[in-house]
Amino acid sequence: MIHSNLATRPFYNERAVQLLLFGVAALALAASAFNATRLIQLSRRDTNLALQAARDEAAAADLRAQAARLRAAVDARALDTAAAEARQANALIDRRTFSWTELLNRLEATLPDDVRITALRPKVDQKRGMVVAITAVAENASVDSINRFIDRLEETGAFRELQKLTEVVTEQNQLEAALEGIYAPPASASEGGDR
Repeated sequence: MIHSNLATRPFYNERAVQLLLFGVAALALAASAFNATRLIQLSRRDTNLALQAARDEAAAADLRAQAARLRAAVDARALDTAAAEARQANALIDRRTFSWTELLNRLEATLPDDVRITALRPKVDQKRGMVVAITAVAENASVDSINRFIDRLEETGAFRELQKLTEVVTEQNQLEAALEGIYAPPASASEGGDR
C-alpha cells in the first residue's frame, strides 16, 4: 500500500476550479444586479401608483363636492316650471295632430236619426290620452237611442270606455245625456284629413 501526502503534490485542475468559481460569482453578481434594478423599478412604480391614487381620491372628493353644490343649486320651482312647460308643449302637439274633420265624420256616421249633438269638447288627459266629452239630446226621452249611439261609437274602434256621466229629461221631453270617453282613432286614419 502506498501512502502519499496530497499536500505535497501539485493540484493540476486548479485553473478549472478557479474558472468555475469565477463563473458562479459572476452569475451571483448578475442576479443581484438584476434584482436590485427590478427592486428600484418596482419601488418607483409603487410610488407613482400611490401618488396617482392620492390624486384620484382628491379629484373624486372634489367631484363629490361639486355634485353636492349642484344638487343644492337646483331650484325645485324652476324644475317644476320646466316640467309644466314641457307638458303644455306636449298638449299643444297633441292638439295639432287632432283632426276635427275625422271626429265629426265619425260622429255623423254613428249618430241615430233621433239624436243630435249639442256640445263637443276634446281635451288631453295626462293618464288616458285624448278624452272627448259629448252632450247628446235624444227626442222623446229615448234612452235606447242614446245607448245605440254609444254602441255605434264603440264599434268604430276609435272610442273606448264611453260612459254616461249624467242623464236629464228636459221640459221638451228630450233626454239630455253627457257622455265621456277616450278617443283614439287608428293611426292610418288620423294621419290625413283637416286639422
